[in-house]
Amino acid sequence: MRNRNWIALGAIVFLALISLWIDLPIQHPEWASQLLVWQQPPESRNLEIKQGLDLQGGTQVLLQAEPSPGQALTEQDMKAAIAIVERRVNALGVTEPVVQQVGENRVMVQLPGIDNPQQAIDTLQSTGQLEFVEIGSSTSPEFPNVTQGVYLRTTNQAAPPAAEQLGTSPNPYPDHVFTTLITGRELKTAAVQLDQVGKPGISFELTTEGAKIFGDYTKAHVGDILAIVLDNVVLSNPVIQTAIPDGQGQITGKFMLQEAESLAIQMRYGALPVPLLPVSVQTVGATLGADSVQKSITAGLIGLVTVLLFMSVYYRLPGVLAAIALMIYVSVNILLYKLIPITLTLPGIAGFLLSTGMAVDANILIFERMKEELRWGRPVGPAVEAGFNRAWTSVLDSNLSVLITCAILIVFGSTFGAQAVMGFGVTLALGVLVSMFTAVVVTRTLMRAVFERSGADVMREKRWLLGF
Repeated sequence: MRNRNWIALGAIVFLALISLWIDLPIQHPEWASQLLVWQQPPESRNLEIKQGLDLQGGTQVLLQAEPSPGQALTEQDMKAAIAIVERRVNALGVTEPVVQQVGENRVMVQLPGIDNPQQAIDTLQSTGQLEFVEIGSSTSPEFPNVTQGVYLRTTNQAAPPAAEQLGTSPNPYPDHVFTTLITGRELKTAAVQLDQVGKPGISFELTTEGAKIFGDYTKAHVGDILAIVLDNVVLSNPVIQTAIPDGQGQITGKFMLQEAESLAIQMRYGALPVPLLPVSVQTVGATLGADSVQKSITAGLIGLVTVLLFMSVYYRLPGVLAAIALMIYVSVNILLYKLIPITLTLPGIAGFLLSTGMAVDANILIFERMKEELRWGRPVGPAVEAGFNRAWTSVLDSNLSVLITCAILIVFGSTFGAQAVMGFGVTLALGVLVSMFTAVVVTRTLMRAVFERSGADVMREKRWLLGF
């Protein structure tokens, strides 16, 4: 028993040192970041605590699916829309975004740290239907004056939304339906490219099938206009100068750099199966987030120091050992937040602080039971063991009830998009599990080590060290 306890003590010391090293805000080696096996993509891995929208600042957008007249909204449409929105959000370079379905027809998107909310909203809600549209010969007397920003009706979308809803110029040719040559389905890739004078454009490459259609058409229609249209709005109206057999080209126009980046993302990740309109937009400033973090840290430190002092003064030696176990508890929690990783929010911090109180509560149950055993005349060693063994049932029952409540909160939050509720449930559940380990295993191992080294006789003579 003694050798096994010292082995357990060595493992606890090792865990504490590893946790402290990971927790420290220092530059960690690259191999340490590979411990984050759940975090993707690999290039974004780091050993920093992920902050939620309310701590880091950013934008939360609630989008609602608005199918066209006669279009039935299906579950597959929503899944496809969410997948495309996720890819667009990731392309924006947002750290730890949240994209989640809310109800049957809404999508909630949280973008921590976003510095251009309007660009993000435009990128997310745009249907992203790319078309290469036949306009005709510029020498024809009936050639329409199609310019950038004009709204067109095409054969690919028989019933598009009204131009006024899109904030674009009305269609000057309401009775003229323009023929779509190819769509975004034939697009292989798209990216922003700067010309020689630094003017942004969008370079694109078509698939093999699209390149053949594009090549045959450009070969037979040199001198004609082939408009590039996104969501029925003309982006560019280039004249075909020569045949383009390789399926590569560039979209030029009066683009700002951020606008070109947004359009490239929409083109690259495909068209939404159903339009998404913003229902609400909530912006949280970085200043508010920083203030929340500072106040949360201050409150947490005051509470932690108060608890440590109370345990040490009231329970004396067992209280000091419990305080050490509580410090390990805090360190292990932060370690798990980084390794899983957990996106920390203000409700999440509240869940962590509540679980800290429950960790202390478990120690109190154990110590009070131990003091009862000592009052009944049992020796110190058996009294300590009895205190842990007989208090375990109460500790387990209380923690199980909390874990069941946490499970309900997590399911509710994930189903209805209540991230605050979900964050509270996750950190509280994780904290309860860690507290069961530190209160029962760590504290017990520390007390066994101290009592075995000091001897039962010494403890019998200095009973005040046990809280009497």
